[in-house]
Amino acid sequence: MTHAATSLPIIDISALVASATASQANINHDAVANVAKQINQACREHGFFYVSNHGIAQSLIDALDSQSRAFFALDEATKMQWRMELAGRAWRGYFPLGGELTSGRPDWKEGLYLGTERAANDPLVLAHTPVHGANLFPNIEGFKTTILDYMAATTALGHAIMSGIALSLDLPANYFDARYTHDPLILFRIFNYPSQPVPDGLDVQWGVGEHTDYGLLTILLQDHIGGLQVRTPQGWTEAPPISGTFICNIGDMLDRMTGGLYRSTPHRVRRNTSGHDRLSFPTFFDPNYFARVQRIEGLPEVPDSDDSATRWDQANVHAFNGIYGDYLLSKVAKVFPQLRNDVLDQ
Repeated sequence: MTHAATSLPIIDISALVASATASQANINHDAVANVAKQINQACREHGFFYVSNHGIAQSLIDALDSQSRAFFALDEATKMQWRMELAGRAWRGYFPLGGELTSGRPDWKEGLYLGTERAANDPLVLAHTPVHGANLFPNIEGFKTTILDYMAATTALGHAIMSGIALSLDLPANYFDARYTHDPLILFRIFNYPSQPVPDGLDVQWGVGEHTDYGLLTILLQDHIGGLQVRTPQGWTEAPPISGTFICNIGDMLDRMTGGLYRSTPHRVRRNTSGHDRLSFPTFFDPNYFARVQRIEGLPEVPDSDDSATRWDQANVHAFNGIYGDYLLSKVAKVFPQLRNDVLDQ
């Protein structure tokens, strides 16, 4: 990745990462408070920010990138051996180009859906809980281990960042862990945006159309090509890859919890015309599937918290009242309508 200019803030979170494993006596509280202050400003103004000094080894990132490229270089018939239909209600596996929809239109990308690995005798699997189960790991040497290590690393990072978000709201650092994320719903995606023409007759405009994320926090690794765009009050702005960083953005449930104080910001991805495949790796750090999402008491009132008139889907996230799993399924079923018919309606 290369450095690039951006209007989005870059936050050094080394103090947060260190505090996650330090004893209370050894935490640099002033440094942590400074990070929380920056997160507060970023979430109020943008809903997006970069994090640097995050503690995830570059060697792990490099392995993930190279092994993912090896997978996507396979022919489609081979990749379809790990197609999503084979995972059933676990909602894991490969989907081909144009196989995922945003606002009813196909996105020009292919991808691999993954998540927390759960054994067949896990109580949630035995209960047929949607989006819980075993992954379909492609037969690429080392890929399974790399994926599991990367998900573990970004999950730990998610806990650290959420503690900073809690402090940014003048809440105890463990606020979200105690109520929503002690056992978070972790969904991980590996997307490939190929640089190739769209076939005639396919209604494709974007790599990914305008949308917001569903849960609490997204931790995104981009390769060197870029293409992410964020909608700010000043208009659409580029969110280019910056060496040594992840991009973080807040989702609909944090918007709901904060009463609109922290917004889930719309974003999209340009179609890739670089001449080289573009990879991206979002980790979605979300509330537990059964967590009942509620507004945080004591936060300032936001007069225009209902922004449904300007949202991409015209939805009012503040009208939602239920467990996170219900919200997630209502959204994901629109992304893969055929899979919904084949799997979730059984």
